[in-house]
Amino acid sequence: MKQPVSQPLPPSPDNPAASRTSPVPSLQGCIARYQSILPGLAEIGSQLRDLTQSAKPLDALIDLYEPCYPLLEQAMWSGAADFHPLLASYQALFREQEALIRQRCEHAQVRDERHRFILAIPVADRPPHLKACLESIYQVCTLFGYGGQTAGVWDRITVIVSEDSRDESSIRRHRALVEEYRQKGLQVVYFGLDEQYDLLHALPASQRERLGHLLTTQPRENFSRKGQAANRNLCYLKFLQLTTDKARTLYYLVDSDESLCVNRQTAAGEEVVCALPYFHAIDRIFRRTDTLMLTGKMVGDPPVSPSVMAANFLDDVTAFFSRLAGLRSEDACSFHGLPAQTPGDAAYHDLAKLFGFENQTAAFPYSCRLKGAHDHGACLADFAQRLDAFFFGEHLTRKTWFGYGQGYTQLSPARTVYPGNYVINYAGLKYAIPFGYLRLRMSGPTAGRLIAAEIGPRFASFNMPNLHRRTTEAGLSDDFRPGVELACQGIDLSDEFERQFFGDLMLFSTEELVKRADVNRPFERKLIEAVVNGKEAELLALYQQKHDAIVDKNRQLDDLVFRGGHWWLHAPQLEKALQHVRAFLDNIDRNFGEHAPAWRQIQSAEHRAERKRQIVEALMDYRADRDAWDSLF
Repeated sequence: MKQPVSQPLPPSPDNPAASRTSPVPSLQGCIARYQSILPGLAEIGSQLRDLTQSAKPLDALIDLYEPCYPLLEQAMWSGAADFHPLLASYQALFREQEALIRQRCEHAQVRDERHRFILAIPVADRPPHLKACLESIYQVCTLFGYGGQTAGVWDRITVIVSEDSRDESSIRRHRALVEEYRQKGLQVVYFGLDEQYDLLHALPASQRERLGHLLTTQPRENFSRKGQAANRNLCYLKFLQLTTDKARTLYYLVDSDESLCVNRQTAAGEEVVCALPYFHAIDRIFRRTDTLMLTGKMVGDPPVSPSVMAANFLDDVTAFFSRLAGLRSEDACSFHGLPAQTPGDAAYHDLAKLFGFENQTAAFPYSCRLKGAHDHGACLADFAQRLDAFFFGEHLTRKTWFGYGQGYTQLSPARTVYPGNYVINYAGLKYAIPFGYLRLRMSGPTAGRLIAAEIGPRFASFNMPNLHRRTTEAGLSDDFRPGVELACQGIDLSDEFERQFFGDLMLFSTEELVKRADVNRPFERKLIEAVVNGKEAELLALYQQKHDAIVDKNRQLDDLVFRGGHWWLHAPQLEKALQHVRAFLDNIDRNFGEHAPAWRQIQSAEHRAERKRQIVEALMDYRADRDAWDSLF
């Protein structure tokens, strides 16, 4: 996904003559242009005049940019000014401030005390996603300029691409992307499977054995697709190898299907913008607070499995066809210009109440993505061919949108690690993602409950989400998603659905356990078993309700589309579209119906007993695993 590049403004279009002699043309131009709508800028302009007419230190001039940023941010996201010119001015201020910081370091022989960043991107058979992720990092560097460049290379940003692919062609394409972005000036390090294996086996055998639950015990010939948690934790070993200054290095974990940018709603639909100064804001938080771990959320596609979104998605698909039934095929498409949707937290989740959120009962309308003149038949055709993306995690009607709120750096206590968007300092490296060897979903929320119980508010959340894209323009065939299989008879979610149920059981058992026991001491088997059994009964009842609802909703949608006698059944040009709808309904039945393999596994007392044994033993081992991990640091 190519990110838009905002071009810098001319030095000062409002006062060209002054800008030719000003040492800070972007700052001066911004003040001149926007002080009439942002009165706070006028006072900054007065301070700027005093500084440029005196021999005051460069520090004072550098500091003058700081109060400008929140003023511009609030104006951008509130609609007080035209978004794109204001964004370009905002970005130019950061670049200009960076130039002044480098000037101060060079002339005054002082050290830039800000952090260096090492980013890690675990990736498994996802070249298009990796391309979008690397491009977004490059754009943030280019547009905001954190740390500046030496000989065309960004000094303070290093990116690790941590390979976990099985397909040789994916590995070749990942390597090519690493080289492409090196040529663009990013310091990108390729962390291949052989290097991962060798780095792991450089540890003493006794220590490596104790770390098997957190890293991996896979042999060299089977070292790919070891799971996101194991890959991520192996990145910590690479962090240690690359760290030269423990006190001034931050470690940023980003998933390959996420980008350092956000989305905004416009009259023309979704727009992706590189508008957040990630590195500047994160550095400021870690320099000014005692935070050990910082996590941001995601916007765009939901960060959950389709196995927990099917009921509300069926509601929305049914609402689309119900509305379409009252329209004419040949009329101009009316699925545009709909009121902007502002879904609440977890609006996409069938079991939102489990997380303390209210379920959203109303269906969400579909917004057509087609451009130019087209009719309802064309809208239906496009909608239908997008339906299968749901099984890969895309939700056509319930995206999450960025909201500025109280600002980017406002902190709140966290309870969930978003594995695709979290930052730690050296001391925070102790808090790895546990239980990866169980291959369950919800590993981030589970880790978050344990970490929050241990360090409290030093585990914090901030308002700098990444854009999450489950699919790319390359299509479903060029994307690996663990637990989702494309088979000749359809799409199979069985593995992911099973891992979701028992991941939920692990999460909510852990959540209850840390309320009743000291996380710094080993958990007792008797207590764990009591908690797990109680949560199992609750989840079985909730999943049964959800299962019944999905079966009923799928039957109703089938009747509406294929037995209601509506106009699309009599349109030969829509035959392919109806085949897509039929395939979607069949895939829902295959994965969530009465005979779905995952549903049978969940209903099997024998299967549940084995999974519960694994969960109980994992929770009993947690403290020992953490002690072994802490010994690395």
